[in-house]
Amino acid sequence: MSEYRCLPVPDGLAGERVDAGLARMFGLSRTRAADLIGAGHVLLDGAAVAKSDRLVPGAELEVTIPHEPDPLAVVPEIVEGIGIIHDDDAIVVIDKPVGVAVHPSPGWSGPTVVGHLAGAGFRIATSGASERQGIVQRLDVGTSGVMVICKSEHAYSVLKNAFRHRTVDKTYHALVQGHPDPLEGTIDAPIARHPAHDHKFAVLDGGRPSVTHYETLEAHRFASLLEVHLETGRTHQIRVHMSALKHPCVGDLTYGADPTLAKRVGLTRQWLHAVKLGFQHPESGEYVEFESAYPDDLAAALEVIRDAV
Repeated sequence: MSEYRCLPVPDGLAGERVDAGLARMFGLSRTRAADLIGAGHVLLDGAAVAKSDRLVPGAELEVTIPHEPDPLAVVPEIVEGIGIIHDDDAIVVIDKPVGVAVHPSPGWSGPTVVGHLAGAGFRIATSGASERQGIVQRLDVGTSGVMVICKSEHAYSVLKNAFRHRTVDKTYHALVQGHPDPLEGTIDAPIARHPAHDHKFAVLDGGRPSVTHYETLEAHRFASLLEVHLETGRTHQIRVHMSALKHPCVGDLTYGADPTLAKRVGLTRQWLHAVKLGFQHPESGEYVEFESAYPDDLAAALEVIRDAV
């Protein structure tokens, strides 16, 4: 479906570039106007125009605006690789594979956890923004592992509170370059959006308080396997904190990992996996714990590191 509009060019826009005039007349962004012109959706007195052409007063400016799907709409779609670890009336616990976002967001057109659950017929809590209903935690697209989604409104309220008050036990394993010194410790450093790169975050004064606890499980020639516990849950927290220590996750090129090592171990994403999630069940109050095994790509990369001499 598309919208058709036609207006005479007012005297006040005489000599204006077509893209600029179109944007002003129809309330569009300059970029959107240029895209419509380039796609042939704009006519001036019945003839196609270029964005740099000039407007003539009284000429008929016609524009056809194709309907654009809502980038935040949840599209029901079965996603291969999502595993159901636990399911009851209050919660569903899943094993999220790499390459799947938790919910729709601008700029993301790939598969989502909420889309899969909708496609698979799960009834999810309606609390929260429309595109993230039932969501009380998130994992990066490039991070795999265990996560919980709420099915009942009561569960959403209880678990949202638990995450907010840091009573949920979140355990990750990360394979990082080199050997952190000390071998175990706490990183307490504020995180904020990177001042130069919108898609990145960084340790910055004035950022949100962020606390990461780590201990070394295995130390090898090129990398160390860490167990990481999050006290807070900032976007990219483990990746940012380990990069700040000069020990980025293996394969995490966004945060300074060595591309040669990433290629050697066969990784196209960061070696980071949510292995365990523990919390009081929102209905029974009983402490429950769920685990996720390493996916094939991470397990294979770890074996390459273990075998390196």
